[in-house]
Amino acid sequence: MTATHLVTGAGSGIGAVLADRLVERGDELVLLARSTERAHDLRADLPGATVFVADLADADAVARLADQLPERLASVVHAAGVVELGPVSDLSTEAWQEQLAVNLVAPAVLTRLCLPALRATGGTVVFVNSGAGLFAGPQWSAYAASKHGLRALADSLRAEEQGYGVRVTSVYPGRTATPMQQKVHDQEGRTYDAGDWIDPATVADAILHVLDLTPDATISDLTVKPR
Repeated sequence: MTATHLVTGAGSGIGAVLADRLVERGDELVLLARSTERAHDLRADLPGATVFVADLADADAVARLADQLPERLASVVHAAGVVELGPVSDLSTEAWQEQLAVNLVAPAVLTRLCLPALRATGGTVVFVNSGAGLFAGPQWSAYAASKHGLRALADSLRAEEQGYGVRVTSVYPGRTATPMQQKVHDQEGRTYDAGDWIDPATVADAILHVLDLTPDATISDLTVKPR
């Protein structure tokens, strides 16, 4: 039976590479797009993928997907995310709300919706976290808070779902050469050179390793750092 994977953030960066890898090996994809225009782009880039429109910043929009999701999923990979740096003294309420909504609340809601399909296959949930989910530096408060929360979500979910055979992994990439990393450099006032950082394909391959684990083991946490 062909495996079906739900991937968020498949439009760029790590999620895009992972989606390509899964399609290349003949797996089925379910993707989320924040707009109809973005959905059109994803369908053009990944023919055959099922694409739903739901803005991850809107938990209600995510919840409305409940009746459209497959009955069986081999995995759910949460690769989407947003970042807005700034000191606590300057960060707006909107910046806090968007990062918490997209990086934490949406994964929680979407995972809840997908649990029956994951339990049906003994599937895997992968949360693409960040080094900021382990340590919070200056200017990173809101993003790091969302990622620290994502770590807590994963740890709790892992304990809850063990009896159902669902595996849960948090992946903590260091700085990776993605459009988000370029935005971070712009906000930091630094020159961006993709060659300085992890290739997104390296992280995608690490996620594939997690997805392809034999049933005798699980990887709870995986850190990938630039050399």
